[in-house]
Amino acid sequence: MNNSVENRFFAIVCGALLVFVAPLFVLFLFLSSERADKEIRDHISVLLVANAQALAKPLWDLDEDSVTQISATVVSQGAIVKVEVRDQSGQLDVSQSTIPRSFDGQLVQVSRAIIYNTVDGPKNLGSISVYYPALGLFSGLKQEEVVFISIFIFAVLTVFGTALIGNRFFVIQPLMRLTAAIEATRQLGSRHHVDWQSNDEMGRLARSFNEMQTKLESEEKELKLAHRRATDIYNLTPAMLFSLDEEDRITAVSDYWLLATGYNRAAVIGRNFADLVTSNTRDKFVKRRLAESGMTVTVKFVCLDGRTMDVLIMESEAGAGAHDRLSLSVMTDVTELKASEDRNHRQAITDHLTGLLNRQGFEAVLDNKIAAADAAGQELACLFVDLDRFKWINDNMGHAAGDMALIELVERLKTHLAPSDEAARLGGDEFAILLPAKDAAKRAKVMCEQIASIFETPFTPDMHLSASVGIAIYPHHAATAAELLQKSDMAMYAKKRDGKNGAQLFDNAMLDRARSRAEIEANIEAGLVDNWFEAFLQPIVNLNGRGIAGFEALMRLNHPQKGLMPPAEIISVAEETAKIVRVGNVIMEKAIANLAKISRISGMQDTYLAINFSPLQFEPALPARLAAIVGRHGIRPERIVVEITEAVLMHDNPQIRMIVTELRRFGCRIALDDFGTGYSSLSYLNRFPVDIIKIDQSFTRAINDGDDDVRQKSRMLIEGITTLSHKMNCTVIAEGIETEEECRTLHQMGLDYGQGYLFHRPQHATALIEQLVGSQSAVARAS
Repeated sequence: MNNSVENRFFAIVCGALLVFVAPLFVLFLFLSSERADKEIRDHISVLLVANAQALAKPLWDLDEDSVTQISATVVSQGAIVKVEVRDQSGQLDVSQSTIPRSFDGQLVQVSRAIIYNTVDGPKNLGSISVYYPALGLFSGLKQEEVVFISIFIFAVLTVFGTALIGNRFFVIQPLMRLTAAIEATRQLGSRHHVDWQSNDEMGRLARSFNEMQTKLESEEKELKLAHRRATDIYNLTPAMLFSLDEEDRITAVSDYWLLATGYNRAAVIGRNFADLVTSNTRDKFVKRRLAESGMTVTVKFVCLDGRTMDVLIMESEAGAGAHDRLSLSVMTDVTELKASEDRNHRQAITDHLTGLLNRQGFEAVLDNKIAAADAAGQELACLFVDLDRFKWINDNMGHAAGDMALIELVERLKTHLAPSDEAARLGGDEFAILLPAKDAAKRAKVMCEQIASIFETPFTPDMHLSASVGIAIYPHHAATAAELLQKSDMAMYAKKRDGKNGAQLFDNAMLDRARSRAEIEANIEAGLVDNWFEAFLQPIVNLNGRGIAGFEALMRLNHPQKGLMPPAEIISVAEETAKIVRVGNVIMEKAIANLAKISRISGMQDTYLAINFSPLQFEPALPARLAAIVGRHGIRPERIVVEITEAVLMHDNPQIRMIVTELRRFGCRIALDDFGTGYSSLSYLNRFPVDIIKIDQSFTRAINDGDDDVRQKSRMLIEGITTLSHKMNCTVIAEGIETEEECRTLHQMGLDYGQGYLFHRPQHATALIEQLVGSQSAVARAS
């Protein structure tokens, strides 16, 4: 009972008395003692004043009897137990005492000087000292205070006793009954109730306990019923149910489990479940069960008749402890589903047309091939194959013909592949081949020769194909799968740029070109953000008189550190990255603004502006954008010439045709640039509304070639183009005129206009305006 609630309550009350009541009682005694001591001191002070005056004359006269008599009178006053009178000279020393021999306490001394007033003034004759016993805490109490303290102590003890009795009756007794009911429930197993009735907290606690006991009794009955039902469900449900203990031994199986597997209950109870799993999936099951509680795992289960089925096991723990792990598991036959997943996986990583791996499957195999090459101490060659002009076949012969060509190509390719090789169709007309070998570069060279031999025989009488192949070797060129594929791709594009139809081994110079291209991309983006692009203008002159008829807008990127950058690479990269649209819009805006400035110069009001457009710029919003710009700057639409190349017209895109027609309807003129360099230039004159023909500068340079045959044919071509164009009401402009001889020859052939370094170089609009203004001023001064 040392830790009982009653003992703790008793300790709490005693502690409260010690902490709060005892200090108050001590403080009261201390204040009473102080008060009594003050009263004694005040009385003695008055007494000393009176007796010091009375002793002055006897002490002056050295009247010892009088001094003794006065001292006896003083020592008999109240609390004074001793008096001492001494004169200043030491001749008289009187002492009176009433202190009993048994007194061993402390005495408090109070002294006062004895002053006698003589004719010569006050004289200090000596002193009188009195002594009284020091007061204790209780010695200063008055009778009424003693009575008050007695009543206070009685009240405290009464409250203390009442609290203990009340706690015993109202707290301890119901708690003991509650404890007895709990113990009886624990020991006997039946639900005992507490016999206690009251309206306080203990009564509510007793009622709650009784209600809880009633509810638990009802739940126990329901639980027993549920257990019986669960057992019935476990044994009768049409699912493969089984239970394992902490050592993975089978403790129970359902009837359906026995039916599906062919085993009988006695043969499997107590048997380790892992023994019924195939050896190649046994470790997977054991590791998963050790690592996870409530595992889900797919393994191969061996039935009694020896057949194997893929089963999905989903486990939920029925109980867990240090030594009592129990589980309920559902085993589902997923053999058909697994087979379907395998088929879907093969389809997901296989190209449906050729049966080769697709990009996803190739990337997965590539990692495995690199690992296998490392393990075998071999190299791995990656060949990136891209068919040349395959888009032309799809566009002109149809996608069905293209698909048949791809299928035939793969069939021919398979005859040259070793069992350790892997081939994949990455998409469209792109293929990749992996060749593991000790000398992968040598093996790749042989394979490239075999690939070239594949294309020697046409795929159809009218279908001739070739391929550009890029080669990268692991680990010489790349350290990872992604890097190997990327560098073989770079090598293939390098071969495309060098003329197609062949193989190219990767080298680090390709990285330099890639970095250069990336730098150009960064410069284009920075130029668009920071306004580095400028619209330079090159005048177009009349060959008869050389007056300026118009200007061609040319894109220039003025880098703040590098200065003007070559435009050809910038245009090429901008078209590949589709940023040419944004660049073209900037150049168009600035060029038309420059034309508006030039129009303020006398004689330049009717000059036109030719703007080059990339195929990507022909968006539905182009006519509206161009109309808004010329309207904002007050330029007539007929002063704008839209220059297009055969690359635009070759798309034969209805949208492009519609946009060109809309620009023509708006009032702009259409110029066909670089005429004569394409495959079917003459047909475009009939199919599109062309106003101006610009003869490519290669023809201009050839009209005075040293080779008579070349010179004669070039002149005949230019004369024919000019005659035909004039008959179709088209103006003809020659590009790239650099010598007076070229200018005279072209003028004699009947060409209308020309442009080139002979007349003007492309320059910034500000410099051109200054030059034009300066030329007019010089003419004015000469006249």
